[in-house]
Amino acid sequence: MRDLLLIALYAFLGAAAAGLLGAAALRMLRRRSVAVSLAVVAAVAVSAMLAGTLAVAWAMFLSSHDLAVVTTVVAMAAAVSLGTALLLGRQVVLRCRELVGAARGFGQDGTFAAPTVPAPAELMALSRELALTSERLVASRERERALETSRRELVAWISHDLRTPLAGLRAMSEALEDGMAADPTRYHRQMRAEVERLNSMVTDLFELSRIHAGALSLNPTRMSLYDLVGDALAGADALARARGVRLAGGGVAPLPVEVDGKEMTRVLSNLLVNAIRHTPADGTVAVAAERRADAVVLSVTDGCGGIPEEDLPRVFDTGWRGSPARTPPSGAGLGLAIVRGIVEAHSGHADVRNVPGGCRFELTLPAPA
Repeated sequence: MRDLLLIALYAFLGAAAAGLLGAAALRMLRRRSVAVSLAVVAAVAVSAMLAGTLAVAWAMFLSSHDLAVVTTVVAMAAAVSLGTALLLGRQVVLRCRELVGAARGFGQDGTFAAPTVPAPAELMALSRELALTSERLVASRERERALETSRRELVAWISHDLRTPLAGLRAMSEALEDGMAADPTRYHRQMRAEVERLNSMVTDLFELSRIHAGALSLNPTRMSLYDLVGDALAGADALARARGVRLAGGGVAPLPVEVDGKEMTRVLSNLLVNAIRHTPADGTVAVAAERRADAVVLSVTDGCGGIPEEDLPRVFDTGWRGSPARTPPSGAGLGLAIVRGIVEAHSGHADVRNVPGGCRFELTLPAPA
């Protein structure tokens, strides 16, 4: 037993010496090719075996013939091991170069084409991650382009809508200043109306900027949809009467929701005003609510005649106003964008779809626990 322990000790010391030398070599060559590192690893493995064998042979005083036989066998194993390591390293290097070329194309063109040649699992995983990153970047660029287009349209429309009331105010103020106004009281009323219009547009722009900046502060409280809808209907009643539009929503169930009352009242007000403006006289704007699974769905249905199918995906975009027939006389296309922003801030989502005779806007909000 004692002899066996001595043999193990001599073998360990010889192999450990080779391993330490190999670790030092790997540290010195850590910036070189993978093939070189694999060759060093193979050399260390064979050298450790050779060093352990020689140490044991020296301790046991083997004959020179036996030592030569052992050394020859280990040398052949070393040659085969080094050859295999170099071949494997070459394959890994080639796969790495192909992946580097694909990544370089990714940096230049913005799209990543994964190499089709089989590669080690780690390189395949890296290739898949790069492909997913490429897809996310493409989607991000598409969103950025859509947002930039929306911003350009918004600037153009806002510039036009601001120019019109400002020109009117300038003309009326000059007429009053020159004493050319036949009815100064009417001019003052008209100027006040134009100022209110400008104030509404600026308020909408400020609200939208808060939403886009993530600075919209909510104070959610538990309330009944019946009360929320009732307040919104009361606020829109005067406009509906003036346009001869009926409002229907008294039968809304008292479903509980946890929302910011002020912001959600603004959402409903925007939807109701938009629906009333696009519903012909003697038409009806209906508000309804229902419970679906773990959500509460609030809907506003108008009689606008419907929205073209190709425009439905853009309805909630900033600055969208659709066809001239749907363009309100005093809006900048911000109301529905504000609706979506506020609803999404409540962890909900807004949708629109056509129904017979008009369209229906649906707000889906999480039901309170």
